[in-house]
Amino acid sequence: MSNPHLSIIIPAHNEESRLPDTLEQVVRFIESQSYQSEVLVVENASSDKTLEIARGFESRYPIIRALHENLPGKGRAVQAGMLAARGEYRFFADADLSMPIGEVNRFLPPAVEAPIVIASREAPGAIRYDEPGYRHITGRVFNSLIRALVLPGLQDTQCGFKMFRAEVAEDLFKRQTLMGWSFDVELLYIASLRGLQIVEIPIPWYFNPDSKVNVLRDSWRMFRDLLLIRRNGRLGKYA
Repeated sequence: MSNPHLSIIIPAHNEESRLPDTLEQVVRFIESQSYQSEVLVVENASSDKTLEIARGFESRYPIIRALHENLPGKGRAVQAGMLAARGEYRFFADADLSMPIGEVNRFLPPAVEAPIVIASREAPGAIRYDEPGYRHITGRVFNSLIRALVLPGLQDTQCGFKMFRAEVAEDLFKRQTLMGWSFDVELLYIASLRGLQIVEIPIPWYFNPDSKVNVLRDSWRMFRDLLLIRRNGRLGKYA
């Protein structure tokens, strides 16, 4: 498959319990579509059988490719997948599928025409299921900081489902410098500097209690990253 319409990139760190069901859902979705797609599972620095599982699916389904990154970092895994992808549209999705995979078509033409489309849990029409109050409050505080410091126009930059047109992905991900949780804020900030349209799509979102985000530890790290992103922008490092 040289030029698929859609590439789905799934970063996977220690996902042996969730990955099999996720890939079965993704394969069923792709098989029901009229366009061609590929799936890139990017395993990075796992200590479990994530890579073995991904390679097992690769051997069963020609549409799946399993990639391996030695170093940790969700941003690193997504970057590797985006730059290895061949699709006209490149969509990355969290391995827990907290947004049902069937929503993907809402990110693509003809549903929406934009170089970047991101899932939003805050746009009008979005629905959150089973999310604890403290997680919602923490998320809103952090998004307020993001809007104040780097991205004033976006309501939810942290939802793990985002689509990039191929040429935009090639440009942005080559300039990515952050490899942790804040990588997508940096990418959207670079896109805003380029004047690229970013559309937020309201989604149904299901809270997963096994989330790998540590609210206290990772919020502090992401705050430091916001200051670094703003500094880099002022110094012209994203030009």
